[in-house]
Amino acid sequence: MTQRTEGMDNLGQASSGPAQSFFGLGIAPKILDILERIKFKVPTPIQIKAIPLGIQGKDIVGIAQTGTGKTHSFAIPMIQRLAQGKGTGLVLAPTRELAMQIDESFQPIARAFGMHTVCLIGGAPMQPQVQGLRRNPRVIIGTPGRIIDHIWQGNMLTDGIIMLVLDEADRMLDMGFAPQIEQILRCLPRERQTMLFSATMPKEIMEIAAKYMKLPVSVEIAPSGTTAERVTQELFIVRKEAKLKLLEKLLQQYHGAVLLFSRTKHNARKIARSLRDMGQRAAEIHSDRSLSQRREALEGFKSGKYRVLVATDIAARGIDVTGIELVVNFDLPDDAENYVHRIGRTARAGHQGHAISFATPDQSQDVRDIERLIRATLPISKHPEVPTEQFSQYSQRPPMRPFRRNFNKSGQGHRGYAHKKSFNKYSRGPQ
Repeated sequence: MTQRTEGMDNLGQASSGPAQSFFGLGIAPKILDILERIKFKVPTPIQIKAIPLGIQGKDIVGIAQTGTGKTHSFAIPMIQRLAQGKGTGLVLAPTRELAMQIDESFQPIARAFGMHTVCLIGGAPMQPQVQGLRRNPRVIIGTPGRIIDHIWQGNMLTDGIIMLVLDEADRMLDMGFAPQIEQILRCLPRERQTMLFSATMPKEIMEIAAKYMKLPVSVEIAPSGTTAERVTQELFIVRKEAKLKLLEKLLQQYHGAVLLFSRTKHNARKIARSLRDMGQRAAEIHSDRSLSQRREALEGFKSGKYRVLVATDIAARGIDVTGIELVVNFDLPDDAENYVHRIGRTARAGHQGHAISFATPDQSQDVRDIERLIRATLPISKHPEVPTEQFSQYSQRPPMRPFRRNFNKSGQGHRGYAHKKSFNKYSRGPQ
């Protein structure tokens, strides 16, 4: 059973409006000075709700759309509580990029208290990480697989961990990390504070909360599937072979940084090559790139060396770059929820942003799935110089209704779904 707090309206504006600065949230004066120095002046809604609870030592399930300042919602309470006594904090993240960015966010606050942090991620050499663990870090940040490697090898002791954070928990489950998370949780002391942050709330997260957390307080700032507040959205229906031409025309219209998502790493490579042929400064980030290549691409994108970063969904929640003007879904995602995470890379921290998606004529169902999740209709646009299409009638499947049971020749039954008209011109029969 979770307790629930009230939600928020606008970024940085509490519904009841009591806290408009970090003062009054129970934050230690020393940390307030650091926040002032790094120009953090107005807390976001998730920070207003989660920081006081975290400082009190409560278990938290925090649900908030991407780009709303979740990292400092747990970094501030963790450093403040660790500064009051012994113990270690552990933060689990789904991707290397996100783990590195969390580590960067911790640095200014941790250093002020003389605390070391260590970032344990796959694709990086083990020895420097072992040396980092020998410095007795107060905060350990890492991806589940590499954390388990260090536990098994005896490099990392878990009996002193008093605080645990699962960041982007739904993404970790999507990536198949559930067994590793369970394994890590079983290694940790029962008496600890656990904070879980996520953009969506699948039932698996509720199961983790029920099994491993003590009366967690649920802090839901926006309903699951809510898109970033200041992002505008647009959809082009275009044939696959016309996508690159449309992309070239759109890049002439916009002048800022562009994050482009491809469904596969093979396509990401092709798109990045095509962009460079167009004269665009482009880099790519996906699982076939080494850690150093991914880090160089991300740093180059942040610094302006590259205008366009082509990514697969591995980076959908690992890129925290302020000032991305445009997100392009060159391919629609496999999972509608990834649409929310992708477009949340723009319009971060109160900035404006725009998201453009390309759909092929046979993808009306994928678009409907996205619209159902975000509870909004994607406006369809046309480009005067690129032929656009309409959704194919063959992609408009009739409504489906459940039927109770079918029996095959052997008499064995199964559950399933049937179309209202099982064998019409749009359907091949029961799916």
